[in-house]
Amino acid sequence: MLKPFFADLHIHIGRDHLNQPVKITGSKELTLTKILQESSRRKGLDLIGIVDCHVPTVQDEIKQLLATKQATALEQGGILFESVTLILGVELEIYDQNCQGPIHVLCYFPHLEVMAKFTEWLSTRMKNIQLSSQRIYTSAHELQHKVKELSGLFIPAHIFTPFKSLFGKGVNQSLTEVFLPELIDAVELGLSSDTLMADQISELHDYPFLTNSDAHSLIKIAREYQAIQMEACHFADFVDALQGRNGRCILANYGMHPQLGKYYQSICKYCGERSFRLDTCLNCQRKGKIKGVSERIEELKGEQLQKTNRPPYHYHVPLDYINGLGKRTYEKLLEHFGTEMSILHDTPIEDISDLVGERIANQLIKIRSGEVGINKGGGGKYGTIIE
Repeated sequence: MLKPFFADLHIHIGRDHLNQPVKITGSKELTLTKILQESSRRKGLDLIGIVDCHVPTVQDEIKQLLATKQATALEQGGILFESVTLILGVELEIYDQNCQGPIHVLCYFPHLEVMAKFTEWLSTRMKNIQLSSQRIYTSAHELQHKVKELSGLFIPAHIFTPFKSLFGKGVNQSLTEVFLPELIDAVELGLSSDTLMADQISELHDYPFLTNSDAHSLIKIAREYQAIQMEACHFADFVDALQGRNGRCILANYGMHPQLGKYYQSICKYCGERSFRLDTCLNCQRKGKIKGVSERIEELKGEQLQKTNRPPYHYHVPLDYINGLGKRTYEKLLEHFGTEMSILHDTPIEDISDLVGERIANQLIKIRSGEVGINKGGGGKYGTIIE
């Protein structure tokens, strides 16, 4: 029977089981096992993608979980830990002769032994196989072909963010300049864009849109996610969902409102003002413009916009954005209602109000209805919600 599963497919590891760094900017609390526990017990996710599974010591930790029966390798791909399925992923940086700046991409594979083969291939094309999001010294086309040779998925990451993305630098005008379009399985939107914004670019119409957290700490897991309709939570059904086969599909995207993203609007990096003549700030007269995603999409969109049949995009606000919801109140909510997914989607507002008061309950009402007021983010600073 087909049913919805909640999925966040872009989560980083901060440290391996030997306490060695993996994602330099990631929290030390972000270990493989803690991510799995957090996702299963507190977030309420069904499917996660950890994008540092190319690291040999991370693979060793997975093997330990399998050997001790804490996890189970699924025949159809993925690794089951408690109530969450892990999809093995890797984030890489490409910068070949066709790129006008570094671009991050995501690759996913069905089984640990396949990821190990990919690691072996990467190790001859990368300076440090131990670290996350490293530059790979090969062409985008060669990388795509290798991923497909290993029955993997290839997905450009956070495609509009100003730094290290396909469209972010303001030079690449088309994904065909860099990638083989037929070897792309989906695109990841990133925190400062949504379906309506991205669908203004016609060449993206053929690809599913993914909304993921890009979490660098435990609390940020599931700040963006999607509901995927599948029969079972494993790699093969996820592939079918991306391709819209056998009733599998993406049911809905739950993304932060683009205005909450830290690169939504253009900002002067020197003085924080928002008015420019060309790239010169009208306040401080310096060329310090960090171009916002909203402005970049305006540059890229065509004159005639084609309507596409997309799943709904729900404006999601993570619990840690709610004004007045501190750590003690957060723990109290989890203790009574189970997981973040339950609090955000299922728990009656009256029950939340009775437990933690009307201020938080009223904000959750606005979150569920998509009517949250927002102070816009930009220039590397996240937006904030208005009560």
